Amino acid sequence: MKVLTAILIMTFSIFLLAGNITVVLDWYPNTNHTGIFVAKDLGFYTEEGLSVKVIQPSKLTSEQIVASGRAEFGVSYQEAVTLARGEGLPIVSICAIIQHNTSGFAWLKSEGIKSVKDWEGKKYGSWGSPIEKATIEYIMRKYGADPEKVIFVNVGQMDFFSGTLNDVFDFAWIYYGWDGVASRIKGIEIGYLSLKDLDPVFDYYTPVIITSERMIKEKPDIVRRFMRATYKGYMYAIDHPEEAARILLKYAPELDERIVIESQKYLSKEYKADSPKWGYQRKEVWERYAKWLHSMGFLKKMIDVEKAFTNEFLP
Repeated sequence: MKVLTAILIMTFSIFLLAGNITVVLDWYPNTNHTGIFVAKDLGFYTEEGLSVKVIQPSKLTSEQIVASGRAEFGVSYQEAVTLARGEGLPIVSICAIIQHNTSGFAWLKSEGIKSVKDWEGKKYGSWGSPIEKATIEYIMRKYGADPEKVIFVNVGQMDFFSGTLNDVFDFAWIYYGWDGVASRIKGIEIGYLSLKDLDPVFDYYTPVIITSERMIKEKPDIVRRFMRATYKGYMYAIDHPEEAARILLKYAPELDERIVIESQKYLSKEYKADSPKWGYQRKEVWERYAKWLHSMGFLKKMIDVEKAFTNEFLP
């Protein structure tokens, strides 16, 4: 057993010394990930002596894959990192891909919804998450609406437009950088309320890039080199959104070209936003949302947020 353990450790070390690393996405490739593909395509990783393989999660989540060492880096989001840390998974967020939460609730304009109060009596297209349900109930109570009057319809990953246009549900939680942009391209008028505007507690980091505590402890140089190249990738996407979009399309040709280009133009302004630099994370953002998760019973005890994220590896 000791010999096998030694061989595994040696293999892990040789693999990383050779600069071969794996990045696991949180979902299929999209404009949240553009900077990673830009860094790969334009040779920024190669310049740092890294050979990067990008994969998508299967049965396991990106958090589980990174924590287990099957990937050195991954794409996640603050909620998942916080809950994972609460369960003892040793993962750390090393940068925020987008500075502010660009998700919110949307509906067809024809629904006549003007405010949160108007959600009463409507069908909500849910993916079945307890935190999702708690978020909606919290917001409705805050704005004087009765959450018991919302009809939750579990639709899994059904597309927003398929669901609303076919009357499966009336409103849903969307990422404006994709579905909001797509609505303009499709010529479909929607109403929208941003989560961060509904309550500052929901202005958390989504998505983020994660690594493991082991990587930070044993291979900090790899983490630093990876982040240096990734930083260049996202800065390129900020400065050259259309060119960056076309690079993403090379790796994900199945995506709608018009949506990708317009989504990239939107997100390129959101990546850094009002932050002093791309990727920077603030303690108060992590603390604020962790306290909310704890108060709602999703965290058994408060985590040490200073161990959940770091800005150490930003250039």
